[in-house]
Amino acid sequence: MGTPAFSVPILESLIEADYEIVAVVTQPDRPVGRKKIITPTPVKEAAVKHDLLVLQPEKISGSPEMEKIKELAPDLLITAAFGQFLPEKLLQVPKLGAINVHASLLPKYRGGAPVHYSIMAGDAETGVTIMEMIKKMDAGGIFSQQKIAITKQDDVGTMFEKLSLVGRDLLLETLPKIISGELKPVPQNEAEVTFSPNISREQEAIDWNKTAEAVDNQVRGMHPWPVAFTTFEGARWKIYHVTPLDEQTTELPGTIIARTKKALHIACGQGTVLAIDELQPAGKAKQTVQAFLNGSGQAITEGQQVK
Repeated sequence: MGTPAFSVPILESLIEADYEIVAVVTQPDRPVGRKKIITPTPVKEAAVKHDLLVLQPEKISGSPEMEKIKELAPDLLITAAFGQFLPEKLLQVPKLGAINVHASLLPKYRGGAPVHYSIMAGDAETGVTIMEMIKKMDAGGIFSQQKIAITKQDDVGTMFEKLSLVGRDLLLETLPKIISGELKPVPQNEAEVTFSPNISREQEAIDWNKTAEAVDNQVRGMHPWPVAFTTFEGARWKIYHVTPLDEQTTELPGTIIARTKKALHIACGQGTVLAIDELQPAGKAKQTVQAFLNGSGQAITEGQQVK
């Protein structure tokens, strides 16, 4: 059970390891892009390539697809970024239980956006947890974990690619021990639990009172989706890439302190400064800051404010 590209290497590794996949469950096809073209999920595309049965419930609970899963009587359910909450009645179907490939070091970052939160928090590392699934979200016992570093060049996209491969390898290593009963889940420490709910619209807005490093973490923690933004004279700019600078300023946070043909520097909290490198003005395409300043951003001057 999975949906995005993160889940594909995990599915394909199970196929290559000769596990019998009786069905693949993924989200329904959705409209994608400006033209709203109906597009299958990456997991569906992979499953179809291998001639596997694909189930796509709009909501799994009480659906015909859930009844089909019961009929198939699988030994095990494996989820990896499926995107829906599984009802307890479904978790009780497989005789070996249900396990999840979760992209954090539980009990840290339970919820739907663990990679985003780990980068936004400036964490030095994250990882993958193989865990048992219970009624309470991401609260089951832990079978295994693998850590991985987060670099200052990483964003959500690069970390999903890395964590997908970590999860693939960790699952293949762990699965035989779960099936044999050799490995038992270790309960999570509830005192160390933190949460990572889906990103809200309010969280996407840049707070220039934060330090340049914190703003950089936010931008990378929302790239390539949902994308951080700021506003300038009422117009929204999506911000795709920034660079904290090794300089200080006494200007108020949000002040444009340097504007050349190639650079746009913004004052941040605690006197720090960052450069905007890539952005998307409202109604325009994503572009470098140089292209922006030589085009629709020509009227921008030092001393103006972004909010």
